[in-house]
Amino acid sequence: MTEATVTVPATSANLGPGFDSLGLALSLRDEVRVRIESDSAPEVTLHVDGEGSSTVPRDASHLVVRSLLATYDDVGLARPRLTMWCRNRIPHGRGLGSSAAAAVAGVVVARELIGSGPDGQWLDDDTVLAIATGIEGHPDNAAACLFGGMTVAWTESTDGPESSRVHAVRIDPAPEVRALVLVPDVELSTERARGMLPAVVPHTDAAHSAGRAALLVVAMTGRPDLLLAATEDRLHQAYRAGAMPESTRLVSRLREAGMAAVVSGAGPSVLVLTTRKGTGIGSVEVPAGWTVLDLDVAQEGALVSRPGP
Repeated sequence: MTEATVTVPATSANLGPGFDSLGLALSLRDEVRVRIESDSAPEVTLHVDGEGSSTVPRDASHLVVRSLLATYDDVGLARPRLTMWCRNRIPHGRGLGSSAAAAVAGVVVARELIGSGPDGQWLDDDTVLAIATGIEGHPDNAAACLFGGMTVAWTESTDGPESSRVHAVRIDPAPEVRALVLVPDVELSTERARGMLPAVVPHTDAAHSAGRAALLVVAMTGRPDLLLAATEDRLHQAYRAGAMPESTRLVSRLREAGMAAVVSGAGPSVLVLTTRKGTGIGSVEVPAGWTVLDLDVAQEGALVSRPGP
């Protein structure tokens, strides 16, 4: 195959207590189309519209391109020359999984272009997740982006040539669960947010978050009345508050109003899990410059479409 298109959803990771493990796919999607060119063509021709179009690179260092080429390297195939079109709708640097979406898009579209590969083996979803996680660094956003719905991801240490293996399972949230995402007009790098976390936390905080993470699975799948209690966190949000004080204050005001609000991923966006379609956030004031997105849970993860005959 010489051409393929993939769409990938935005994601919110952690969901409060599920640090580095829980993810939720959201109904806001990026689109990537790739065409393999002849050997005489430039190495990469890249067109980008939408979010990040004025700042992302236009060469092989672009994250979608890097992910695609890394997949070819992984199966031992020569890197192709390609033209790529990216239509970005997921805000960058806002805690909505834009980098995971780019990594997953690159790997999935590469899988489609490669087909069965030189050894006759198809790249299965576990392999796609492993490659994307290796590029992204953590499996929480990547798993939700690949599989859709809600996911639980984890790594398993091994004694073999690979130091760890990545796993994920998909969970179907209750159909009435929706997501309100409050997006500020400023970015926050994941590296900066992660650098604010302590090396150790009190045992009581760890036990609290473990219990709330388990409760969150119950709340999301059948007891949404428990979402407020289930989204309490003691592992990461308070430690990162100094990097996003406005987000922290907004989460507090929303929770005081009875809404299950958390920092989305590493922030600074705020996620509200709700069942009240179209009702917004009531009387809680949204800061100037913020955008409110009323989204569904994306039931589908990465979706491939093929050119017609």
